[in-house]
Parts: sequence; C-alpha cells; structure tokens
Amino acid sequence: MSSASTEVKSKGSSWLAIHPANWRLALLAAAVVIPLSIAFLPLEVAFWVSLAAAAAVAFAAVANAWGRHTGGLLVAPALALLFLMNIFPLMWSFGLSFFHFRANRAKPPRFAGLNYYEKVLSDPTVWERLQTTATIVVLTVALQLIIGFLLALLFEKQFPGRRFLLILVLTPMMLSFVAVGAFFRYYYEPTFGLLSQAIRVFTGEPYILLDSPAGAIAGIVIADAWMWSPFVMLLVLAGLVSVPKYLYEAAMIDRASWWQTFRTITFPYIKGLLLLALLFRTIEAFKLFDIVFLITDGGPGTSTETIAVYVYRLAFQYFKTSQSSALAYILLFVVIVLTNLYLYFVKRRTTGG
Repeated sequence: MSSASTEVKSKGSSWLAIHPANWRLALLAAAVVIPLSIAFLPLEVAFWVSLAAAAAVAFAAVANAWGRHTGGLLVAPALALLFLMNIFPLMWSFGLSFFHFRANRAKPPRFAGLNYYEKVLSDPTVWERLQTTATIVVLTVALQLIIGFLLALLFEKQFPGRRFLLILVLTPMMLSFVAVGAFFRYYYEPTFGLLSQAIRVFTGEPYILLDSPAGAIAGIVIADAWMWSPFVMLLVLAGLVSVPKYLYEAAMIDRASWWQTFRTITFPYIKGLLLLALLFRTIEAFKLFDIVFLITDGGPGTSTETIAVYVYRLAFQYFKTSQSSALAYILLFVVIVLTNLYLYFVKRRTTGG
C-alpha cells in the first residue's frame, strides 16, 4: 500500500514539476493560456502568445521523447509538416468562423460567437444552393451507378479488343477537371459544338443546351457521369471477377434464370462495393465545383450554382471570409454524417441486422 501510494504521489507531483520534459504541464498551461489570451488580449498579441504556447508543448514533447522514444522522434518532422500544411489551416479557418473577419480588409478579427453559423443556417440562399446540389448529386450518382454497373457487366466477359476498349473507357477518369470542363464547354457550344452540329442536321437550327436550368443541369450531370462512371465500373468489376465460377455452374445445373442468378449470387458479392461507390461518388458530387464552374459558372442565373460554388463566391468574390468558413464546416459536418450512415449500413450488413 505504501509503495502504491508513493507511486501515485510521484505521478501527481510530476504534473507540477517545472522541467523542460514535462509535456503534461506544458499542455495544461497551453490549454489555459490560449483561451485566456484570445479572450483578454489584442488578437495580434494573442496570436503570438498562442503560438509560443504551442511551441512550448512541442518542445516539451520532444525533450520527453529524447533518448526514450526514438521511433516517435523519427516521424516527428513528418507530423510537424502535416500539422503545418493540413491541421493548422483547418484549425485557423475553423477559428475564423467565430470572428468577424474579411480577407480584403486589414481590420483585426472581432469575436462573433455563433453568429455566422446562425446566419448561414437561416439564409434562404444557402438552402436553395443545397437543393440545387442535392438535385445534381441524385442525378449524377444514379447515372454513374447505372452506367458503371452496365460497363462492368460488359467487361466481365472476355471478347476481342477488350483490353484496348477498357483503356479507352478508363481514359476520362484520368483527365483533369479543367480538361473535362473545357471539352464539354466546347462540346455544348451552340455555334460549332458537336452536339449543336448533330442536332442541326435534323432541325436546321443551332441547339443551345445550356440556355435553360434543366438543360444546364443535364449538361453538368452528363459531364460528371462521363468522367466518373469508369470509377464505379472498376469497383463493380472487382466484385464480379471475385465471384467463384462454381456458383454459376451450380446455377446453370439448377436451371436458374438470369435474374435468379444475379439476385442470389452476383448481387451479394457486389453489394458492398456498390455501397462504397455510392459513398465515394456522393461525397465527391456533393463537393462538385470544377465542372460546374467551367461549364455553366452557376448559370443560367444561379440555377446550377452548387453549394461549393457558393462557398467559393462568398470567400473569394464577396470576401465574406468568416461566413464562408462557417458554411464550409457545416458542409464538412454533412459529409461526416454521410460517411457514418454508410458505416452504419455496412455494419448492419456484416452483422446480418
């Protein structure tokens, strides 16, 4: 009992020991100093105080690991670079969402609390953009799943020229967003675009696909599906080629129909990959910016302005930095919810619930 109590006391006292290697004390001090400096000091001073507190924690952690945790020290430079390039900008932008700040003005930020989150959630423009985004997401993801699934069924079979044709089908996925956006912008061009020229043969008039909201949404959906249907195809094809051949042979012996074979053998093998494709493509389509910006620029009017394009306009055209940061983190929350829904359905599938 005495040795145990002595060990507990020594651990408790080590928290308060002033030593360069006491990272616990440095972390505790930083947790107290940073909020107090932000609350009571000018922001120019609070920034340097917070930076010094974070540097003290990092120095104490390195001093504590020196000579004892060599592996941790070896990966410390990579972790520091990751923090500076990824985590710190995320924390900085998240902090800006709680302050009045505009990137085109030299005025220091002023604390705003949850004002911008309330403003974003009560803004009818945001809900209109979300509705537009949801329409595009549903249409493009559904089209990608259908086309990708059909292509996977095609390339599951061996036929002459299969490898060459497969390379051609995968090419759109390898192109940059700028190349795809420029290609379809010229493809839809009413004067010399291929689509307009083909329809002019029958009507004698140029065809302008992007002059109506429905046509503009269709143009975006077609371009995005053309680019990413091969991705869905690859995932589904991986599931199709993994189905044991003896199951199909047994189904043929039992004279099962194509639909019965697909429902009882094929679909169980590809269902998980279809859900994975659904998750990936839903998240990416929800953040769709490049294709929309390059093909329609949100037009006609604002009928195709997705939520990602609206965030861009808030941040870099209207310079409403804090409001755009709040909206961006609300979108991040939505993506996290979508991911957790996917994990929930996968868990139910694996547990048989």
